[in-house]
Amino acid sequence: MDETRPVKIQVRGLSKVFGKQPKKALELRDQGLKRPEILEKTGQTLGLSDISFDVYEGELLVIMGLSGSGKSTLIRCLNRLIDTTEGEIIIDGENIPTLGEKALLECRRRHFSMVFQNFALFPHRTVQQNAEFGLEIRGVEKSERQSIAHNALKQVGLEGWEDAYPNQLSGGMQQRVGLARALANDASVLLMDEAFSALDPLIRKDMQQELLQLQSKMQKTTVFITHDLDEALNIGDRIVLLKDGEVVQIGTPEEILTKPADDYVRRFIEGVDRSRILTAESAMRPVRTTARDSDGPRTALHRMRDHSIDSIYVTDRDRQLLGLLEADAASRAIEAKAETITDHLTQDFRKVPPDEPLQNLFAMFSEKSYPIAVVDEQQRLLGVVVKGAVLDELARAGEQ
Repeated sequence: MDETRPVKIQVRGLSKVFGKQPKKALELRDQGLKRPEILEKTGQTLGLSDISFDVYEGELLVIMGLSGSGKSTLIRCLNRLIDTTEGEIIIDGENIPTLGEKALLECRRRHFSMVFQNFALFPHRTVQQNAEFGLEIRGVEKSERQSIAHNALKQVGLEGWEDAYPNQLSGGMQQRVGLARALANDASVLLMDEAFSALDPLIRKDMQQELLQLQSKMQKTTVFITHDLDEALNIGDRIVLLKDGEVVQIGTPEEILTKPADDYVRRFIEGVDRSRILTAESAMRPVRTTARDSDGPRTALHRMRDHSIDSIYVTDRDRQLLGLLEADAASRAIEAKAETITDHLTQDFRKVPPDEPLQNLFAMFSEKSYPIAVVDEQQRLLGVVVKGAVLDELARAGEQ
């Protein structure tokens, strides 16, 4: 996750006690007692305890845990469908727990749209009318809301279904209507509470992929709740893993798989196919040497001989990758008395982003087996992956 992005939501020291003596429960918590002991001694349920994390602008953050972990309580605290007991939830400078009723309604309208597990569609309304509902409540003029809802339905692949009713749609299509309604509201944060849990496995996988495609286009800040580890690993930029109302670990899917915080996380991830989650970054190594576009062929060939390699990646001053120079091409450039190497570069090599799945890399190696270049969004060379490193990472993933 690119943590240079602005922070959209800050959650600090968030706790929620269900019961009439919350202070007593928190006092016992501060003395080191856990949820079961607090419940036994006070009858109070510690739903959430001292939760802190950030949600970055445009991030798809997954909050996951087993039943009773507190994940659904947490998402409802974010938009204050449930009042918190202590802590801060700050979005664009507003601390949600402290807002008055009018300010809270305005904050929800600007910032939060929610997609539920049970679709929450009106059976007597058409697809179009369901997608318009939030805008209608806000008093948006009819022709404008029709246009906005139509575009939202188009984004989720339901163009042509505007006049259908929910009972004429499959479960996946109904959930798309719910997603379109949320998108039409154009809130800055999308909250998705077990949104795909009611779908059968194949449709669920399809919806996950469609959400990722939508996310790549819209970069909508999204908080997604799930109890399914595979789903979390598949869609999350980062994952907040909860247990008994507490944060156990926060990290990228790869960090949780390769650096589990404790035995609970290790047990949680048992059986996961790590080769599906590991990325080019996990097998990447520093480039032994590069050539600059201003170098002459003799300089480049000298660097290759110095490092016992028969090709070299060439970058500019900003480390942007320009191409690859082979030893034979450098020798021909010397014979041709060329002063620079730029006219002798080849583009016959593979380059991937850091998050390219590792399992995709093996098929990319050509007969010449050039190292695969790993580049960032500005095409700057970050490192390389060699075939042996891919095999090693995949083998280690298979052993775990």
